[in-house]
Amino acid sequence: MTKKATIREVASRVGVSVATVSRVLNESPHVSEDTKKKVLKAMEELNYAPQITARKLASGKVQMMAVVVPSFTTPYFNEVLKGIKDEITKTDLDLVMYNTGSRNPEAGMKQFFDRGMADAVIILSIGVPDKVHKKLQATNTKTVLVNTSRKEYNYFQVNDYRGGYLAGKHLAKKGFKEIGIISAATDPVPAVDRRRGFLDALREYDLNVSDEFSVKGETKKHGGFSEEAGFEAIKKFEKNNRFPEAIFCLNDSMAIGAIYALSRLGKKVPEDIAIMGYDNIKLSKYHDLTTVDQKMYDIGTQAIKRLMELIHGTDEKLQQKTIDPVLVERGSTVKKG
Repeated sequence: MTKKATIREVASRVGVSVATVSRVLNESPHVSEDTKKKVLKAMEELNYAPQITARKLASGKVQMMAVVVPSFTTPYFNEVLKGIKDEITKTDLDLVMYNTGSRNPEAGMKQFFDRGMADAVIILSIGVPDKVHKKLQATNTKTVLVNTSRKEYNYFQVNDYRGGYLAGKHLAKKGFKEIGIISAATDPVPAVDRRRGFLDALREYDLNVSDEFSVKGETKKHGGFSEEAGFEAIKKFEKNNRFPEAIFCLNDSMAIGAIYALSRLGKKVPEDIAIMGYDNIKLSKYHDLTTVDQKMYDIGTQAIKRLMELIHGTDEKLQQKTIDPVLVERGSTVKKG
């Protein structure tokens, strides 16, 4: 592991005092433009990142807010981020967004915080490991979690069990008997909860999902929650030469991929097979897709509002909210015949 540069090494490279480097970091007017350029150049050459605590102690206020997220490209995260970005324009905070990658988001998040690059943070759909927790506590970094939880933190979490239950109840009440499910190649907690709620709802109607009707895509891109994964899952049904009457996909992207795969096979939705998704992303409306709305944009705006309360000290009481999703019924689950 590469050793991190220190403020002393920056000062030594330029030939100035540590105090001068600190003044540059805090944008003091009492540093010449020539010296400032030399210090900034040295920081870049040494890959120096100022520590959170140093900046906060010097300025006395929160300046930089980070959003840490496993992916920028999935529709789910885009909707949450849109809510965050729209709300943060009402504040005086600078915003940096950091993509940890979906393969090992906890490790990516630890690497980000090792750089000391934020005074306040919103963490999306990534568990907070003990090492990161200790760093956040030690630096008094104001933190809000979204769609993940830990007892020490403020969080906004979707009740995915309830969402899955709504999906199962909807398909059962529609009169479908042979029901399938398309899951992701990975099993994050939200996916497990959705599946559990879905199966519990079916049991209340004396229904279940047989092994042959429970499939997964192979693609692990975006944790397996992608159009490609939905497409691959339909190909597995084709290989078995048996299709259920209705299929619940654990997110809308997989449902859209499944609809496309079915169209390639000459099968129509919902005439031949009903399809249901989860998330209510913008595209779902244009596919007439029945889905479950997680209120993603609203959660993003609420997260910023809560973070500002923590920053300004107007309400420091721990707030941990679980949000119930709602069913959005469209044409893809209309029962024919």
